[in-house]
Amino acid sequence: MLRIELLSWENARSRATPIRFEVFVKEQGVPAEIELDEADAQSIHALAFDGSQVVGTARLLPDGHIGRMAVLKQFRGKGIGSALLVKLVEAAKQRGERTLVLSAQVHAVDFYRAHGFRPQGEVYEEAGIAHQDMRRSI
Repeated sequence: MLRIELLSWENARSRATPIRFEVFVKEQGVPAEIELDEADAQSIHALAFDGSQVVGTARLLPDGHIGRMAVLKQFRGKGIGSALLVKLVEAAKQRGERTLVLSAQVHAVDFYRAHGFRPQGEVYEEAGIAHQDMRRSI
């Protein structure tokens, strides 16, 4: 049974870090030294649990930026990314945010578009991966 919890970095770090390293560093080749950053400590972290196992994570920064969305490969295609995103959008609304932004990997643009995000600007490269800025009013 899927459940999403919102946690501080202090409470999420030990469970979110392995997922982010598996997805971003191991699968996608993002340099390990840039995967964790100073924004983690100020962010709200969403963790997706399948029973007691953490299978996905994402974060909401203080400026309304959603990022570091990662779901373990064997759990993709089951709505976990959507559940994480919906939970962070709800948290942003409760916090009084009016606009959300994110930097989507190009292959995920349609996923975010289905959740109300719209592309902004040109495609650019970050950590060797093509990205598209996206924005949504809430």
